[in-house]
Amino acid sequence: MPKKPTSIIAKFLIWRYKHISEKNFIFILSALIGLLAGLGAVTLKNLTHYIQHFLESNLIRTIHQAYYFVFPIVGIFIVVLFIKYIIKRKVSHGVPSTLYAISRLKAIMPSYQTWGYLLAGPITVGFGGSVGLEGPAIVTGSSIGSNTSRFFHLNQSKRTLLLGAGAAGALASIFQAPIAGIVFALEIFSLDLTISSILPMLIASITAILTSYFFLGDDILIHFHPTVLFNFNDIPFFILLGGVSALVSIYFNKTFYLITNFSSKISNPYKKLLIGGAVLGLLVYLIPPLYGEGYDIVNNILTGNIHNVVTTNIFHSVNSNVWIIIALLIGLVIFKVIAMSFTFAAGGIGGIFAPTLFVGSIAGFVFAMIINSSGLFGHQLSSVNFALVGMAGLMAGILHAPLTSIFLISEITGGYELFVPLMITSSISYLMVKRFMPFGIYATELAKKGNLITHDKDKTVLSMMDLNKIIEKNFVAVYPSMTLGKMLKQAVTKSKRNIFPVIEDDGKFLGIILLDDIRDIMFNTDLHNTTYISNYMHEAPEVIYYNKDNMSSIMRKFQDSSAWNLPIIKEGKYYGFISKSKMLTVYRRKLIEVTS
Repeated sequence: MPKKPTSIIAKFLIWRYKHISEKNFIFILSALIGLLAGLGAVTLKNLTHYIQHFLESNLIRTIHQAYYFVFPIVGIFIVVLFIKYIIKRKVSHGVPSTLYAISRLKAIMPSYQTWGYLLAGPITVGFGGSVGLEGPAIVTGSSIGSNTSRFFHLNQSKRTLLLGAGAAGALASIFQAPIAGIVFALEIFSLDLTISSILPMLIASITAILTSYFFLGDDILIHFHPTVLFNFNDIPFFILLGGVSALVSIYFNKTFYLITNFSSKISNPYKKLLIGGAVLGLLVYLIPPLYGEGYDIVNNILTGNIHNVVTTNIFHSVNSNVWIIIALLIGLVIFKVIAMSFTFAAGGIGGIFAPTLFVGSIAGFVFAMIINSSGLFGHQLSSVNFALVGMAGLMAGILHAPLTSIFLISEITGGYELFVPLMITSSISYLMVKRFMPFGIYATELAKKGNLITHDKDKTVLSMMDLNKIIEKNFVAVYPSMTLGKMLKQAVTKSKRNIFPVIEDDGKFLGIILLDDIRDIMFNTDLHNTTYISNYMHEAPEVIYYNKDNMSSIMRKFQDSSAWNLPIIKEGKYYGFISKSKMLTVYRRKLIEVTS
């Protein structure tokens, strides 16, 4: 007779199974996850603002203006120590870590991501790191969804769905934009667009926004409502803005990867901190608008209050020359990207959402200023509207998320007056950038390693397969100096396989021998001691490299070679074989698991 469950959670799960349908239980969990994700976003914002208020108090400000240089370094130093001694694990940046969890970890996120980013993000940004809080908020929400699902023993597909619901709730809470939160999860995490996937994310987004309203009221990051409506004659300029947004997006991505790749080559974290922190501190000291997220600058741009933007520098200079103002604004675009990249390079934790909106608003505003000031076209543009559309253009180009950019900006403005120009600029920016950079800033590194999930089910399933689980090692190796008789005695009679890897004494792979290669002569005893393995070995039709090939390239090698077994090389030495039959079996199981 089976034992009765004794734990409370086991009893609850049995009761739930009997009284609550799976569908309704997912809806209940979505509301809970939305509540927790909303609380996480509120905590991030309040903690960051508290740190900034404390550091920018009159007491510290009167000591010395040099705090703009010192505190970004201090903040990142605290984060480095926090990661090393409290988290004690390598911490990945923002959304890419969530994408990796979906593709390689069966949507299981470590528990430290539920609380670690809640502290590391505000410390980085509050002390002046030139990044945003959206990335930490999304990771926190995703981790809440993942770990809640694990607690209630849900399968991988449900876990992935609730992970997306947590991310949607976090983003919706920050911007109070429920549709944008849902579209972001669908677009970035490549979730299925079905009613069963949308409803949990919708519930989580609504719950998260209500939580945000309860604690923060209608205090939102970006305050704007268009006063000049869309003019049909502006369409050619919105097309041009799409091209400008694409160019700025490419600069943004290239600079980010250049600086972070340089940093990755430095193994000592304190050396990274010293170099990255010094550059960041100097930039923030000379250009205070680069301090923190920069939403105050975005709001000044969207209200046309340029005076507060261009005069906030170490010289406190005021200049009424429009071209000098344009040059100063372009400088902000250039150096914001550099400051953001060095924040990450130094070891800070944050997101690229806020820097994207910062750069996009200025790029759009400057574009309109140049058109208006040049007088070449005899047409006056609304600088504020173009700033807003520029934000969408940069989001579409940098994140490769055109739909998210369109709906987010539409919801921020409280209407759809600029929906057509948002579509035009975002589409052009996205399409142009995609020609030069196939993947967005979140996905590039994962794509290089074959760990990126997409809306292509075949590629998604392949990316989720674990290479180590399909490697077979029950092949008997032989050596080129071995005689035919010795091979028959030591390998053929002891192996159940019909293929034998030929290796050197140090494990270096040389080739293969098939049983068919020696079948005609294996019973000719005259040849047993006079011929050697080197006489019969030949090259494998293809070779798989453990640290280089991903599942997609492995499948391609099987298709191109028509082989059923291919050897795998790890660190220059023979490691095992992969069989097509086992790979297809694992693929089928994973496909059922993902689509169940």
